[in-house]
Amino acid sequence: MPLICARVCVCVSVCVYGLHTDLLPASGGEELTRGFLQEVVNILLGYICKSSQRGSKVLDFHHPHQLKEGLEGFSMDLPDLPETLEQILVDCRDTLKYGVNTGHPRFFNQLSSGLDVIGVAGEWLTSTANTNMFTYEVSPVFILMEEVLLRKMQSIVGWSDDEGDGIFCPGGTISNLYSILVARYHFYPEVKTKGMGALPRLALFTSEDVCEISLILVKPKDMMWPIAIADICHRHTLWMHVDAAWGGGLLMSDRHSMKLQGIERAWSVTWNPHKMMGVPLQCSVILIKKRGLLQECNELGAEYLFQTDKPYDVRYDTGDKSIQCGRHVDVFKFWLMWKAKGSEGFGSQVDKCLENAEYLYDQLQRRKDFELVLKTKPEHSNVCFWYIPPSLRGLPPGPDRDTRLHQVAPRIKGRMMEKGSVLIGYQPLGTRVNFFRCVFSNPATQQEDIDFLMDEIARLGNDL
Repeated sequence: MPLICARVCVCVSVCVYGLHTDLLPASGGEELTRGFLQEVVNILLGYICKSSQRGSKVLDFHHPHQLKEGLEGFSMDLPDLPETLEQILVDCRDTLKYGVNTGHPRFFNQLSSGLDVIGVAGEWLTSTANTNMFTYEVSPVFILMEEVLLRKMQSIVGWSDDEGDGIFCPGGTISNLYSILVARYHFYPEVKTKGMGALPRLALFTSEDVCEISLILVKPKDMMWPIAIADICHRHTLWMHVDAAWGGGLLMSDRHSMKLQGIERAWSVTWNPHKMMGVPLQCSVILIKKRGLLQECNELGAEYLFQTDKPYDVRYDTGDKSIQCGRHVDVFKFWLMWKAKGSEGFGSQVDKCLENAEYLYDQLQRRKDFELVLKTKPEHSNVCFWYIPPSLRGLPPGPDRDTRLHQVAPRIKGRMMEKGSVLIGYQPLGTRVNFFRCVFSNPATQQEDIDFLMDEIARLGNDL
């Protein structure tokens, strides 16, 4: 194996004096540019190294008015005159200092967490390239990487080589929107020329737990496995979309992929690698089973971009598949991570996250100061629970207990943010009062961090 020899996490300060006008492309600006970027790398390297230190804070919390007013020389006000490069570097340090360290092993707050070094390197290169994902002529390598990734993901879903299309999108909500737009066009292509007024009333069925708009909502207990749902959709000629933004990562695991049995029968799939697979934000994909539909639905053929007489195969000008014009390059960091980890590496990462969820579930069952929201073993890496402070443990179930318990999670969360030692989300759901929702997607999280989470919640809420 090749070796890379370097001293890590050792930051050597570089004196940087001047203004942005002294940097490249200014004449003679190469040395100053190198020094400035080296200092930026030092800042980022220090932050990345600190992210893995459990003794460091997850966040240094300040209220909005405090950040607006300025802290220790950190001001968000925009000046009329340019500030020095030295001040710009200070602003870079302070921005990281007062933000939330989502790569910390004790950050459990969001579905997307962790700090993958290969992914970060890919994002740096992407920003340096600073190109757009609409035509092959300006983004040849990235366009081909997108095609390779889409075909790989379509294969993992279970589609054949002669079917499947897709595009990278800015988040799962937009990916889900694409599925609705394409489904509507598939059944009623005249919508592009005649509008919605020419169409009959359309209906969309979804779980009431994932949608809050006026649709036909299906209670979760009435929802079935994908393979049963697929039979119903086939029988009634319905478009079957699977929102696997969070769950799609299970397909990478030999141990857990069977939980998505039947997904290959979907007509479209949303899959967010920036969640369970740990790709830096943003990285979301919409996969469409019928090839060509995505382009037909969204193309407008803008002549200033999509000329048909270019000196290459213009089918690689993929921008007309999108409802956007400009599209950020989200593929390279993902491609680079896949090269570094391989499919097996992603599978092991997913397995580890679900093992952490099972460990938390098992520990909560053994403790008298916690109560699980769902008594069954978690199918994914989500675990929901209440902390029951001593003052509530003797109360019988009922409205009085619920009212008091509803206030526990928010008060603990407030103390947690002030202390900065750990971060976890909470929410109510239907008739269930506020509970903690722990999600595992950070490969850095170990069992000791899970133990710390439970003990810290108990410490912060013991007097409530």
